[in-house]
Amino acid sequence: MKEINIAVVPVAGMGTRLLPATKSQPKEMLLVGRKPVVQYVVEEMTRVGIKRLLFITGAGKTSIENYFDLNNELIQSLREAGKEDLLAEFEFERAPMQYFYTRQRQLLGLGHAVLCAHPFVGAQPFVVALGDSIIGVNAQSDIVQRMIECFWDTRADAVVAFEEVARDEVYHYGIAKPKTPGDVFEIADVIEKPNVAEAPSNLAIAARYVFAPTIFEALQRTKPGKNGEIQLTDAIRLLLQDGRKVFGMTLRNERRYDIGNFDSYFRAFVEFALADEKYGAGLREYVKALINGHSS
Repeated sequence: MKEINIAVVPVAGMGTRLLPATKSQPKEMLLVGRKPVVQYVVEEMTRVGIKRLLFITGAGKTSIENYFDLNNELIQSLREAGKEDLLAEFEFERAPMQYFYTRQRQLLGLGHAVLCAHPFVGAQPFVVALGDSIIGVNAQSDIVQRMIECFWDTRADAVVAFEEVARDEVYHYGIAKPKTPGDVFEIADVIEKPNVAEAPSNLAIAARYVFAPTIFEALQRTKPGKNGEIQLTDAIRLLLQDGRKVFGMTLRNERRYDIGNFDSYFRAFVEFALADEKYGAGLREYVKALINGHSS
């Protein structure tokens, strides 16, 4: 079966909804359980066979570059100290992955961030995975692998992941108008942040995409919207208007953890911490006692 070995991971956003936690560190480097958010994304990409990963960075994001550098001194120090058990935590450093970085010099929207990848990607298909979103507890999801298979099987120009959201929440998301029913469906249209009455479904874009290089030409034609930003959703609409095939695929049992505000971040951290093999059981009992104490 054909593969895709390039992923683009946008991480340039300022994370203003998570201030002051993001004042001096990227939101993608916030811990969820034991790992920073972006490590889960990279490990997900590694499992689906990605070999080259391009981060679209911005101001204040150098800690992401530092994090994925090899740290031989630390590894040697742990070995000399007899802390072999900790070495397993650095398995991601040994993955067969090459990391590349380019800057989005102006924050002009997600579509503009993806367009910054054009010189690197060239004429090859590629995955886009948002760097502030984890799919599944501990990123145990096969959604991107299934999307890649759909991309080749249907000869689509784009395959987009979707999740069901509450009807009264649709105005936060890009929402699909399916052309066909089912968990894998052809898309008739996709609408950026519709109001509740106008939303054609409750299927919201879920932070993972597979694109043919035709997306770049569509992005170049996409007119800036609110705040002068180029929206990726608008470029996908152009593909549809051009008669290109775009498919949607819904998440199965996994959830999307969007680390975009404190409410979703707290929930994600708690769920991942409770699922921790070493500390989860004890933490669960502590939380139960804490809740019972507060309710008494």
